[in-house]
Amino acid sequence: MSKVVKLLGLLRHAKSDWSESEMRGGAQRDFDRGLNGRGRRGAALMGRHIADHGVRWDHLLASPAERVRQTFAATGLPFQPDWRERAYLADADTLLELVQALPAAATSALVMAHNPGLQDLVMLLAHHGEPGLCAAAAEKFPTAAFAVLELDVATWRDAEPGCARLVHFARPRDLDPALGPEPHPAG
Repeated sequence: MSKVVKLLGLLRHAKSDWSESEMRGGAQRDFDRGLNGRGRRGAALMGRHIADHGVRWDHLLASPAERVRQTFAATGLPFQPDWRERAYLADADTLLELVQALPAAATSALVMAHNPGLQDLVMLLAHHGEPGLCAAAAEKFPTAAFAVLELDVATWRDAEPGCARLVHFARPRDLDPALGPEPHPAG
């Protein structure tokens, strides 16, 4: 019996807002942080990129954190998210467990969550791929980065370390240089 390739998309939330002016009562919980303007622009850009990528995503699993919710809203993607508390600040092992529990009928799934869990999941699953993509993803998985892995498995529950190939990696700055790293003030 030949294996069916599953597609796994990983999208990190966009740039969040750390400004004091956005904090409720001066002590905002991490879970409640939203996006800043740069983050909203990056999320919208990545949403268009994901839509243009040509994959029909069957399932969207997402952290319920406010910055993920706002990232999802800004992408404009036409999904009903499966909000999962366990995805909030999840490590790679927890994310892998969530992937293994994806609906059997889904052939392609998108996960929206946080780092370092997403980057670590790419490194855990991808035993190969285009060297440039792997090196870029290993170096940094910045906010609003999007990766696509092909998993050589028949079912999601068969996903395990080394079962995937990284086939796509894009960052907002790859699509719009103005969304690249912010310059550090001289000092």
